[in-house]
Amino acid sequence: MQSTFKRLNKLIPAKNILAITNIKHLSDVKLQLNKVDKEAQVLAEPLAKNTAPAIACSLEYFRQNSSEDDVVIIVPSDHLVKNTDAFVDTIKEGEKLAQQGYIVTFGIKPTYPETGYGYIKTSEQLDCGFKVERFVEKPDFETANQYLADGNYYWNGGIFMAKISVLLNEFRALAPDIYANLNKLDMKNNNKIEYSIYENMPSISIDYAIMEKSSNIALVKLKSDWNDLGSWQSLYDVREKDENGNVLTGKVVVDNVKNSFIYSQKELVAVSGLENVIIVETEDAIMACKKDSSQDVKKLFEKLKESDTTKLHKTVFRPWGYYTCMNSGECYLTKTICVMPKQKLSIQSHNHRSEHWVVLEGTALVVLEDKEYTVKAGDSIDIPVKAKHSLQNPYDTELKIIEVQKGDYISEDDIIRYNDIYGRV
Repeated sequence: MQSTFKRLNKLIPAKNILAITNIKHLSDVKLQLNKVDKEAQVLAEPLAKNTAPAIACSLEYFRQNSSEDDVVIIVPSDHLVKNTDAFVDTIKEGEKLAQQGYIVTFGIKPTYPETGYGYIKTSEQLDCGFKVERFVEKPDFETANQYLADGNYYWNGGIFMAKISVLLNEFRALAPDIYANLNKLDMKNNNKIEYSIYENMPSISIDYAIMEKSSNIALVKLKSDWNDLGSWQSLYDVREKDENGNVLTGKVVVDNVKNSFIYSQKELVAVSGLENVIIVETEDAIMACKKDSSQDVKKLFEKLKESDTTKLHKTVFRPWGYYTCMNSGECYLTKTICVMPKQKLSIQSHNHRSEHWVVLEGTALVVLEDKEYTVKAGDSIDIPVKAKHSLQNPYDTELKIIEVQKGDYISEDDIIRYNDIYGRV
């Protein structure tokens, strides 16, 4: 992300670079970018909705705070580009077409039949690029070979450029269910996306919502090197290897393991006698596959969506922030709760459980039976069964607490809301 920011900063002042991320990662992204330039702006989506709503909100932010005639460039944060000068030269060429009213995408000329990328087919020649005929899905190996031989196909790098007005007009015409919500956002000198508005937008990618439907797209060939770090295989390719060809991250112990990528987020992962594998441990799940099958992980995800398994995420997003389940057992549950600045939970009570809150970071304003308490880091407070209460963060920094629930029935549906700024009463 820092490399992406620095690359863009060769073209764009830091104060005009906007990063958009999920609310869960807001603090980490701010920390990363502040190390590069404190003028960097960060926008947080309150829940995951794919790329189209996120990009639309970013465009609305710029529309309300600059000019609709300004040209914007949209880039993923996980691309590796080493030849920055060639990248900048290509973007400058693309800007000429963007000024003419095109949506410009930057394509990568295929060097082998890759089945993990989408492709773009070009047609007639333009001043410094081509008209786009169509976007195509990730192909099988035989089709990828045909694309390579054809010469008119490029890898879709997911980099786009256009005037703000041009992109918003396409959203109005092609994605009205997203566009209709944009005018409800108040983003004048404000980087907050309202949960109640954002949740009404569909979850859809920018490719499906706009790029595959628009007839106003041009492609400019990317002159620089390029590597999409969006897969485990690509991360393995660019990371430094040990003497056995392994990339090991986190708490990992191996014996007789070669040419493998093993990642541990939290738990100890021990591996013996394997070659050419990818093993990834996160708070929600463990994934293992052959290294040459890493692109097939999407098939696993689709199968998981068909079951109840995807409901087991430990981290759950709410309008005010998010919580992560740490541990649970008979009659108890432990969470970490993060309340974003200027946000608050509803005034509520529980019929079957008490709660004990310990403040880890920030300062909590606790409303308990109509009385207010200020609870600072290291301090705690008890919430009795059936007591009306609210956890609030009226301050400018995040609030993080540990919550211990204890009772004869532990469930999210054990809640009575009396007042809620998000309309959930």
